[in-house]
Parts: sequence; C-alpha cells; structure tokens
Amino acid sequence: MKVVHSVALTCIKTGQKISKQEEEKGMQRKVDGMSCNIINELRLEKKLCDVVIMVDGAEFHVHKNILCSCSPYFMVLFTKGWYPPDKLRYSIPNVSTEIMELVVEYAYIRRVNITEKNVCKLLIAADYLLVSSLVNECCAFLKAQLCPENCINLWRFAHSYFCEKLKQQAFRFILHNFEEMVRLSVDFLDLTVVQLSEIIEKDELNVKQESVVFEAVLQWIKHAPWKRKAHIGVLLPKVRLGLLTHYYLMNNVSNNVLVMDDMTCKPIVTSILMGIDDLNPSLSLSSDLTRLRLPSAVLLAIGGWYQRNRTNAIKAYDTRAARWVCVTYSDESPPSAHHGTVYLNGFVYCIGGIDSEDFLCSVRRFDPITRIWAQVHSMHYCRCDVSVCVLDSRIYAMGGFNGFEHLNTVERYEPENDRWCMIAPMHGRRSSSSATVLNGKVYICGGYDIFGCLFTGEYYSPQTRVWTLITPMMIRRCGLGVVAYGGWVYAVGGNDGVNHLSDVEVYNPQTNVWTPGPAMNNQRSHFSIEVLDDLLFVVGGENSTTIIDEVECYDEQTSEWHAIENMGISCHALSCCVLSGLPNMAEYAAPRDDPYRVPQSSRSTRGYLTPPANV
Repeated sequence: MKVVHSVALTCIKTGQKISKQEEEKGMQRKVDGMSCNIINELRLEKKLCDVVIMVDGAEFHVHKNILCSCSPYFMVLFTKGWYPPDKLRYSIPNVSTEIMELVVEYAYIRRVNITEKNVCKLLIAADYLLVSSLVNECCAFLKAQLCPENCINLWRFAHSYFCEKLKQQAFRFILHNFEEMVRLSVDFLDLTVVQLSEIIEKDELNVKQESVVFEAVLQWIKHAPWKRKAHIGVLLPKVRLGLLTHYYLMNNVSNNVLVMDDMTCKPIVTSILMGIDDLNPSLSLSSDLTRLRLPSAVLLAIGGWYQRNRTNAIKAYDTRAARWVCVTYSDESPPSAHHGTVYLNGFVYCIGGIDSEDFLCSVRRFDPITRIWAQVHSMHYCRCDVSVCVLDSRIYAMGGFNGFEHLNTVERYEPENDRWCMIAPMHGRRSSSSATVLNGKVYICGGYDIFGCLFTGEYYSPQTRVWTLITPMMIRRCGLGVVAYGGWVYAVGGNDGVNHLSDVEVYNPQTNVWTPGPAMNNQRSHFSIEVLDDLLFVVGGENSTTIIDEVECYDEQTSEWHAIENMGISCHALSCCVLSGLPNMAEYAAPRDDPYRVPQSSRSTRGYLTPPANV
C-alpha cells in the first residue's frame, strides 16, 4: 500500500488522475525491481547459484535461469545436452573479465553503466552472447554520441556487427551533416570508393551547393592520389554536375587535371556545359546529373481560412525544387484556423484555434512518418490566435483569445509527461501576437487587447522564471510575424489598427533597440513566418482587399525580399513550422523522378532557390 500511495500522491501533485491499472503497473514495476535486486544480492553472496562462468581465470557464480532469461546463447549452452547435466563450470571465450561482469550484472538487474570507454566492447560481447536488449541499449548510447567526427566510424562499426538500426541512423547522420563531416572527420579520408559512392549518390545528401560534393571527391582522391585518381571516372558521375553553375564548371571542373586525364569524364563535362548553356535550350540533360537533392528540411503550412471556410489542407515547400507540394493525407484532421503549430521531437503539434462553434484548448499531434493524427492533453485555457514556440524541448503557448477576453496567461507543455503546466503570466494581455526564441529566451511582441493594437514586447527567461518588458516597437502591430533571424528579432507586417503593413523592424537584444528593416513586397497580416535554409519566409495572410496566396522570402546577406512560388490557395490565419531530419523526406518534397532542367539563370550561389517558372 505504501508504493501505491506514493504513486498516487505524485499524480495528485501534478493534477492528474491515476487509474487502478496504473497503480497495479507501478506496484509491479516496484516488485520486479526489488526481486531483481534480491536475486542479484544472492549472486554476489554466491548463494543458491547452480553454475560457474569462467572468463580469463575469473569465476562468476550465477543462476542458470537468470542467464537463460536474457540470452538464447546460455539457453542453448545449458539445455541442449551438449554437456553432462551435472556440469558446473563453463568457460566463455572472447570476452574480457570486466565486460563479462557488466553482462552478468545486466542479466540480473536489467541495467548497466554504459560509458564511452566500454560501449563498443560491451556491444560486441552482448552481440556474441545474444543479449539483444543489451545490444539495443548500447546502440541507443552510440546513437546519442553521433557527431561529425565519429559518424563514419560508427557507421562502419554498426555494419560490422549487424546493428542495422544504428547503421541506418549513422548513415542518415552522415548524409544530413555531410559538409561538417568532410571538414571534421579524419575517417572520411579512409572511406573506400564504394562507401564514398554510396554516400554521394543519395538524393538525401544535404549540401547547400553541389560544388561541396565535387570538392569532397577531390579531397578524398588527393589523400592517396597514386591509387585513387583512377576512381574519378566512378565518382564524378555521382556528382550532380547539372546543378553547378556554368562558371564553376568552366573554372573548376573542366580544367581539373584529374577530369582532363580521364577519358570517361571529359564527354560528361562537355555535354553538361552544352546542355546548361542558355544558347542551347533544346538540349536535354541526363536526369542523373540534374536530379535535385532532397531538402534536409521543408516548410509545412497547415490549415487557415480558405474561401471563407476553415481548411485542413497541409502543404510543404521544397526549397531545393522551389515548389509547394500538397501533403494532405486524409479527412481525419479537422479544419484548423487561428491555431499555433510547432515541430518537436519528430511530431507536429497543432495548438488551440477555433472550430465551427468553439474556441479550442485542444492539442493535436501529427506523426509525419506514419501520417497519423492523435489527440494529446489539452491546455488549461482555450486559446484562439495563440502564440507558440519551442525552447529546451518544451512548447510554450502564450496569450490568445478565449471568446470572452484576451489572455495574459502562459502554459508550457512537457511532451514526455503529456502535461501542460502554468508558468508566470505576461505583463499584458494579448492575442494575434507572435513569438520566437533567441538566446535561451522566449520573445513575444505586438498583438491585440481591448484597447487595440499593441506595440509592446517582452521576453521570458526559464532561469529567472520572470517576464521582462523590452523597448516597444516603433509601430503598433497585430497579426504580425515575429521570428529570430541572424541573431536579431524580426517583427514583420501585421495591422496597425487602420492599415495592413509591409513594414519590418529589427530588435537588437544587446542594445534593446528597434531599427527599421527592409519592407516586404506585399502588405499582409495574419500570415505565418519561419526561417528555413538561412532565409526568412512569409506565407499567406490578408490585406485590405484580398486573401493572399503569395509567398516571399528575405535574405539577410542581400537585404532583399524575393517572391517565390505561390501556395496555390489563398489562405490566412494559417500556421507553419519547419520539419527536419525525416527518414521519409521524399514524401514531403517535389518528385525527383522526372528530368529537371535548371537553366543558367536559375542557379544561385546560395543554393536551390528559384526554379524555372514552368517547373
């Protein structure tokens, strides 16, 4: 009863109910843990043990049934009749004393201290002894250690020991972090030509410019030119030469000694140069050489008002192809508008908003891999025109309108506990505001209250748990977009109570000062704003005459706004988020199977930004 009381008390403190089934599960976990510890103490005291495992002269007094419960290796060893039934001692080869101690400990208490020093040896032993659950724990530990410096080594290690899941995770990490990996990993230069080919041929390879791939090939060859230069004919066709600029091809590829000396490379480069020349528009290019890489992230736009109705439409913007793709999968997702959207830990969360009659406190979660919607715990307050953001793996929902009043309340969601917790309220009530995260703080600006449009802003620090007012904006704005970009906070567009705005102002957190920024091409409010591929995107919205389907992006390097492909539907009160790192990114990107022509005028040193108008 003491255990049940403890579990129940914890749930009461967090404001959640506990079912009888949950009580029983809590009791069972406690009993199982106690049983494991008791049996392990018997092992350590060499009591009731029925077999001795010998490793490098060391002896482990153990219980057969415990080892059999976690390892088919020991099950076969003890039960298949290969040895006399009364045999008491078994020698285990190929395992050190220290590692065997950890394996035995894991067999008894189902936990072990995995470290960077012992993880590889422990995984090898667990694989050898067929302790699959320990193999999985070692793989999970190694996945958490993945970085540009060690990803190649872990990929090859996982391949050697048939850890397929870890191998796939390491390979995806290599593809996603290719540029950093080439720069930081000494193991890159030790790849075989087959391994390097396998990497650079993938659509999922994440590079801002295809020149990165060509230069990586040259770097690999120059590490051992006497035996690797012959591989240029194998590797160069894996580079998407049709995505390089004419200038780069002429000055870096066609005149490269390795390329000029290889008979298979010269005609490839010549055909590419002819094909991408604007004077020869009729020449078609090989789809392998012009096939676009998949984006590492896409912009996902969800819901909004379309033709006076709420919509459940989901569209994804592929920056590499500069296309919008419809990814609405089913009618299971109800129409959404005036909601907030964030992406966290592999899930898209749609927060608050309105339906046909009610202001919502509900939260829906979308799995972009399984494409299934699920309901999670509702917020404490109904919130339409809510501001949302993510900081330290927590979702913040701020302000909004509940049908009766504008709110200053703030709540924070813990996904691992499926729980919303109230935190300190803001200084002012606001809805139709916008929020972002910069330098470990949550910033919220503008919005609307009973007195009209606001120019106030404030930030929340999780360390101090306090909201602090910042210098007001220069212009009152509701229905604006606020986003962190280039180390600054941008306040974009909105409505000042009279006019829809194209104006932009930029906040410097160091000086607490707002300054004017380059204005958008279009006036708009109640749009969505996000940063993707180092560009600031604004999507949809409304102005004084129409609902907007136009999309534009801002490049801080040029201080210019550029129009990009329209969404295809005029929509406002929608919400966007950025999806990244998906293993099924192809489902959210433009099709890559058709030959893709990239005229010279469409190439950009920033990467894939502006495709031909007819694509």
